[in-house]
Amino acid sequence: MDIWALSEQFGVNAETGEHGNFPHFLGSVAGKRVLVITDENTLPISEEIASALTKSGSEVLRLSYPEREPVADEKTVQTAFEAGKSADYLLAVGAGTLNDVAKRAGFLLGKPSGVFATAPSMDGFTSGVTPLIENGFKITRSAQVARDILIDYDTLCSAPRIMLGAGVGDILAKYCCLTDWRISSYFTGERYGEAAADLMYQAVKACDESVPALVRGERAGVEKLMDALLISGYAMVLAGSSRPASGAEHHMSHFLEMDFLARGERIPLHGVKVGLGTAVSLWLYHNLKKFPAFPGAERVYAEAEKLPESGYVLGILGSLGCPTRFSQLGVSRETVRRMLFEAYKIRDRYTILTLYCGRGLMQSAADEILDLFY
Repeated sequence: MDIWALSEQFGVNAETGEHGNFPHFLGSVAGKRVLVITDENTLPISEEIASALTKSGSEVLRLSYPEREPVADEKTVQTAFEAGKSADYLLAVGAGTLNDVAKRAGFLLGKPSGVFATAPSMDGFTSGVTPLIENGFKITRSAQVARDILIDYDTLCSAPRIMLGAGVGDILAKYCCLTDWRISSYFTGERYGEAAADLMYQAVKACDESVPALVRGERAGVEKLMDALLISGYAMVLAGSSRPASGAEHHMSHFLEMDFLARGERIPLHGVKVGLGTAVSLWLYHNLKKFPAFPGAERVYAEAEKLPESGYVLGILGSLGCPTRFSQLGVSRETVRRMLFEAYKIRDRYTILTLYCGRGLMQSAADEILDLFY
């Protein structure tokens, strides 16, 4: 799949460059006021693009969060919203949180936004939604698709290895969330979007192809992974929601994220938590036959047979320096137990967790899951 043609189809300028040199983007914002949004980690990385903007005739405005890892919450978005009032364009220099903040603030302001990607760590670069923390809860809000995705592969390749693993974890999750979507269509009548799902499978294929080169530390792997992350975002745009990209595994990640926030602790990377949730979801699918059958069970068994085993995902995560057990994240065993029983309530979406909890199966499964994955 030609990612550049696909980006053009969705109205996104996915542009590669080096040392801040992105001719199409720079030309489009020449003479305009560009708010460059950074945090403590990405502020040094932003200097080249800021300098290039100034040289091309843009006025550079600055918003730099003092934290190394700011949280995408109401306060963070409001800060960007206020700073963006005097700008014509919002440019995030970062990945997950800053990209989400710029997309949301730009949406609220009615102004275009973009991102200079600093790590291939999540699939929200091109999506039209953004997950935010509001009143201590994880909520998905409408945003806008970034107009420009600026990609410097030297920058992406220099990202910490665990961030590459997080990006892979976010894409491998699609095996499960697409299956969650299909079983929801069986049990609830929810519409299953074939076109969005087919596009998402292209992302999974690109991700699978990236792994050997990523493990070897090669640029070709980063290029394939970035393709997968962009494709995933476009699948969400096509679906009109995050449904093709987020299922039980994301709900588990969101549950844990709220626990870290409640304790005032640093939140592990989104894709790392999602990767572990994916391993649990795969186990739930493959072990469903252990429990009493129910109407429609055969259709779920058939879907489970198409899925990889948990060990496949954990092996890849481990090879890229990611945690392979929940205990390595810094959460208690009891928190993970509560996650198994309560995470399905995070979103009003039918998933494999909904099936297990709704049919009383999790009581029998929880201890084995904890022994395997905690």
